Amino acid sequence: MDDMMPLMARATERTSQVVRRVREEQFGTPTPCAKFDVKELIHHLEWVAELFESLGRMGLRVEQGPYAGDFPERAERTLATWSRPEAWEGTSPGMGLPMTALGHMYLVDLVVHGWELARATGQPYEPEPGAVSRALEFTGQMAEMGRRRGAFGPPVAVPDDAPELDRLLGIVGRDPAWTP
Repeated sequence: MDDMMPLMARATERTSQVVRRVREEQFGTPTPCAKFDVKELIHHLEWVAELFESLGRMGLRVEQGPYAGDFPERAERTLATWSRPEAWEGTSPGMGLPMTALGHMYLVDLVVHGWELARATGQPYEPEPGAVSRALEFTGQMAEMGRRRGAFGPPVAVPDDAPELDRLLGIVGRDPAWTP
């Protein structure tokens, strides 16, 4: 937990910055995730924050509610929940996975979705290298399970010597060269 919380906090802040700069006229713009346009991706991020807040309290999986436009506030509550040492202990009753795996899943979501949203809206995005390294290591171990559960798409081939962010994106099924 001690090394994960700073990574989660910085990934959350960087993604929140991107969300705050999205203009309403960009809501219908496609994103690198074929399932979501910009508004739907922000809505998904709201659900991610709410879900991981619940899971961090040993709660159950929550359903996605209506779009609220409050991702940064939800994400802050998620971080507050995960800052408690007990959030990292045991297995999640809502997901059946170790709590440490869930913390990593949140990190992956924030790094990847932050990139997607920035790319779709023409914003700069520089995830912290430590967060990218950690997310890449985790996804490399969990890729097949992630695909079976529908969290990752089919892998996108990227060179072995590509930057870590590009390799992470390829593992989760995103094309690092995607443009709107």
